[in-house]
Amino acid sequence: MNQFINKKVYFKDLGKKDYRETWDIQEKLFADTIAIKINNRNLEASSQQITPNYLLFVEHPHVYTLGKSGKPENLLLDAAGLEKYGARYYPINRGGDITYHGPGQLVGYPVLDLDNFFTDIHQYLRFLEEAVIATLEDYGIEAGRIEGLTGVWIDHIHQRHPRKICALGVKSSRWVTMHGFAFNLNTDISYFKHIVPCGISDKAVTSLHLEVGKPVDEAEVKLKVKGHLARLFSMDFVDQPWSPEKSQ
Repeated sequence: MNQFINKKVYFKDLGKKDYRETWDIQEKLFADTIAIKINNRNLEASSQQITPNYLLFVEHPHVYTLGKSGKPENLLLDAAGLEKYGARYYPINRGGDITYHGPGQLVGYPVLDLDNFFTDIHQYLRFLEEAVIATLEDYGIEAGRIEGLTGVWIDHIHQRHPRKICALGVKSSRWVTMHGFAFNLNTDISYFKHIVPCGISDKAVTSLHLEVGKPVDEAEVKLKVKGHLARLFSMDFVDQPWSPEKSQ
């Protein structure tokens, strides 16, 4: 438990950025925050350092990532196929199976010390989902959860044609989080045909622009998602400039 609770969150929209570069940024923020928590254990309460929180938004070039519990065979492309479609592939240290990131997709990476909010990883995942569900409601789209599956789904109740619009995969250590969510906005969903998305072979994938029938304003969607995250987590976003390569 932190002696000092900090609900301020440093926000940065990285724009378009390579997956590996963004992963390295996350890893540094993640490791630096954990180091602060470990060091605080040896300090008097009055000398302890407040742990920071971060939220990164980013759009990646075409890339497939495989979580720790995933099966490599769920990637349906070999090296030549990846080259043909201009995509990269990374096995990574988050939970979950395989997923796709690419242009037209909002990827959010919260690097939070949950001791500043609540120490419940399931609630954390549900809040990430809820921020996307609330955003979809802003566009007149009913979405929700399917029991036993993570992420956000459309036609989640009757499941006549259930389709995932947002995938989740996170890592947590000492209640510090990394990785996050991938929300399809203007995404070319044909790239999902080259994987078994999240290891689920009997359900489809969709994108917001397909559901509303026209391209969506991605900047507008980002503001809505950010606002719902702030409401759910009682976050106070810090808009001052900061370098994502350096923790505060």
